[in-house]
Parts: sequence; structure tokens; C-alpha cells
Amino acid sequence: MPLRIRRAYDPPTPDDGCRVLIDRLWPRGLKRENAGVDHWLRELAPSNELRKWFGHAPERWDEFRRRYADELQSPAAAPALAELRGLIAAHPVLTLVYGARDTTHNNAEALRLWLEGEAGPGGP
Repeated sequence: MPLRIRRAYDPPTPDDGCRVLIDRLWPRGLKRENAGVDHWLRELAPSNELRKWFGHAPERWDEFRRRYADELQSPAAAPALAELRGLIAAHPVLTLVYGARDTTHNNAEALRLWLEGEAGPGGP
């Protein structure tokens, strides 16, 4: 599946395909008309508790991914996850959009890895 990730603050490009914001809060200082976001699935963002615990600390990355995978498998995430899977099936390219500064350790990358089955046991 052609999943890409991109920071919300980077200008959208035609190569992005369908752009899906997966942050709980709208990125600070970004105007909606400049974001080029087609869908906002805030229910797929990590919980506030998990996000605060992680704090984008690289040494917590593996544990963050495990805990986030647990959240993604909860009944509360099921409707938004089904919607995302529908969007993936309907579009040749889908870009997960996030607002974090860290381009390596962020929820979009964790979600992409989980969806692609690279999260290990407990993946989709």
C-alpha cells in the first residue's frame, strides 16, 4: 500500500494524493486553507496521556509504538481505522499528515509502520 507521511507545515504537493491529518489537535499556526488536508481523523491520534509520556524522546520510541498499537486495536479506534482503510483502498496514494517537529519519531510514522505490519506482534 502506498502510504506516505508528511509534516503539516510542509507545502502539499500533487504527489501526496489524499492527505489525512492524524493529530488530535490542529497544527498550531497553520491555516486550514494552506494545509491541503482532505480528511482529519483525530481519533487515530495517540491519547493525550501517551503523547505526553512519549514527548518525542527517541529512547521511548519502541515502547511508544507498542502502546500506540494497543490504542489502535481498541474498540474506540475501530470506526476511524475503518474509515482510514477505506480511504487507503480508494486512493492510489495516501499521505498521513502530522504536526510534530521530529520527522522520524512521530505518530504518523508509527501508524504507517503498524498499518504496513512492521509493528511486530499485534499489528493489523
